[in-house]
Amino acid sequence: MQPFELSAAALLACYKNGAVSPLEAMQSVLDRVARFEPHIAATYLLAPERALAEAKAAEERWRRGAPTGPLDGVPATVKDNIATKGDPIPVGTAASDMAPALADAPPAARLREAGAILFAKTTMPDYGMLSSGLSSFHRLARNPWNLALNPGGSSAGAAAAAAAGYGPLHVGTDIGGSIRLPAGWCGLVGLKPSGGRVPIDPSYYGRVAGPLTRTVADAALIMATLSLPDGRDYSSLPPQALDWRIQPLDWRGRKVGLLLDAGCGDKPTPAVSRAIERAARDIEAAGAVVEPLRPFLTQAMLDGLDRFWRLRSLIDLDALAPEQRNQVLPFIRDWAEVARGVDAKAAFDDFGQMREVAKATVAATLPYDFVLSPTAPDVAYPAEWPMPSNDPARAMAHIGFTVAFNMSEQPAATANCGYDEKGLPIGLQIVGRRFDDLGALSAAAAVEAMRAGEARPWPEPPDQT
Repeated sequence: MQPFELSAAALLACYKNGAVSPLEAMQSVLDRVARFEPHIAATYLLAPERALAEAKAAEERWRRGAPTGPLDGVPATVKDNIATKGDPIPVGTAASDMAPALADAPPAARLREAGAILFAKTTMPDYGMLSSGLSSFHRLARNPWNLALNPGGSSAGAAAAAAAGYGPLHVGTDIGGSIRLPAGWCGLVGLKPSGGRVPIDPSYYGRVAGPLTRTVADAALIMATLSLPDGRDYSSLPPQALDWRIQPLDWRGRKVGLLLDAGCGDKPTPAVSRAIERAARDIEAAGAVVEPLRPFLTQAMLDGLDRFWRLRSLIDLDALAPEQRNQVLPFIRDWAEVARGVDAKAAFDDFGQMREVAKATVAATLPYDFVLSPTAPDVAYPAEWPMPSNDPARAMAHIGFTVAFNMSEQPAATANCGYDEKGLPIGLQIVGRRFDDLGALSAAAAVEAMRAGEARPWPEPPDQT
């Protein structure tokens, strides 16, 4: 294997025994980026010279047996909207004022402290309001599994980078599925941690940061760093000493709910349903008690969330100068404009749907140790589309399985559980009880182990296929 293909744990072992140096690993990743990036547009602020200088310094520390932290010399990326000191934060839109960030946001700060090399940031759609790689600022991000298709979003570049082999560690954000959806569409492991587990700034209802990686072990490894405390996040959980060394879950005696109908949005396609049902049967054969879980969301709940987000975005758009507003993607402007004229009572009621979703989700999932569902109702879709539906009126139809767990603050992982007839990945969402991030990752590790013999080779750049 080339260094760019190695997991973070494998790289660290190589650094320790001298088999591969941080400089060799970073150069391997940059060579991979040079070959794949013209096709997938996953990165922003790629800084090869700085990355190599940091890798050289890490190489010297490892040679002395004095690494600076648990991720010293490991290549990593963070999403455009995670602030890095001195860099602009366009949040995917050409309407940004491009003011440089005054400080690293908590995820970036923790990674630097641990010694990770932040060699690039990753692309996203305007304001993170699309499940897509389409942006008015960044080039169109594409799915490495099929360049005609979308990686999903809003952590679009992070997912494309991980699937393309831009090193092992990538961090995205998620407020309705923006880590899990692209992870599922790109065959990755993605974790939406428990609300407050990973400090983030700015904080917002349902918003989290978390990993997109090729393996569960790497997701757990980076979580040990991301979950360290930061007082800037008023909503973060108290610091907790957790053992992030994950082993596959023993399913025996576990009670598992199987959710195949979200109660709102799009229904799963036959290919997705088959893959999820097969995974559930395998988990049942491993000793779990698997029961069908009735839908607990309603279309009214999803529509309320959608209208509230439209209104919030409309307020933000109206605050822009006309020339800035016109630079925002037309799809987002059209989607937000529907909220014009919403009265105060309707806005209050729609905001209240976040609470109603949380209540319904916790009540329905409380009897179970874990809940299984599709991550998305379908596989990846055309690259140029802003949403899987390509319709502003049905913009949120694809998040019925994911958004509930942002509101309930439960940990939710996704892991690849199969492929459709065209070879496109299908994600299985695995939801734990609130605060049981270790359990969700252990369950994902068990699914990963079950499917290890069926995993297809990772995508290669077009000149290598």
